[in-house]
Amino acid sequence: MSNPLHVHVPWRLLESTLPFLIDRGLQPEVAFQGPDLDRAPAASLDNVGRALGAAGLAVTVHAPFHDLSPGALEPLVAEATRRRFLQTLEAADRLGARLVVFHPGYERWKYGGRDHLWLEQALRFWPPFIDLASRQGCAMALENVFEREPPPLANLLAQLDSPFLGHCFDVGHWHLFCSLPVDEWFFALGSRTIHLHLHDNFGRADDHLPVGEGSIDFGALFGQVGALAARPSMTLEAHDRPALLRSLAGVAPFLVR
Repeated sequence: MSNPLHVHVPWRLLESTLPFLIDRGLQPEVAFQGPDLDRAPAASLDNVGRALGAAGLAVTVHAPFHDLSPGALEPLVAEATRRRFLQTLEAADRLGARLVVFHPGYERWKYGGRDHLWLEQALRFWPPFIDLASRQGCAMALENVFEREPPPLANLLAQLDSPFLGHCFDVGHWHLFCSLPVDEWFFALGSRTIHLHLHDNFGRADDHLPVGEGSIDFGALFGQVGALAARPSMTLEAHDRPALLRSLAGVAPFLVR
């Protein structure tokens, strides 16, 4: 992927945002909510995918995550998650996406220290999706959310060990929830990191501030990224256009190094 940078765009705003994206040469990470996948016409997905492809813009996708968990112990939750994730990969294929970000559904307190319960379910959940992703030629990336330390994600990715399933490092979530320095996180998961989510905060709330407007040390992050064997793709997770423009300016110095 020659241009690694993408920008967050909700599906419901994508068609109206297309002229702005194409004019600016901005590549979208298309964020779906569950009901979007029930309502999105196949023709609309195909048309948007063709328009972006014709403009030379790559696409990534963010799967729904509210109330979903691929490590769920409750069979009905696991089945709902399976359905939404299958819909996501189908939509990603129509858009021509080559990467989809998923939340892994791990929450430390939910499992009461018995992480093996989540891990066992997740190890059963993901292999059919890895097979499907390999047929589509579309990588999947599991994003850190509430993880305080790398082992839950590191153990899952190591045991599945697929080139079609990697890690999305979300620096805002790391800054808010993680207890380790960024170099220790990358020591554990850097070799699996294929995508980044970039936004800022002050370590108190998931503010999704533009890059450089919180207290995250992006220099330290990009120092770790620069040492990776392969450059990951990345998405600016700004939630409105003024914040996006400020985030583009904030990240620019790190992209020319």
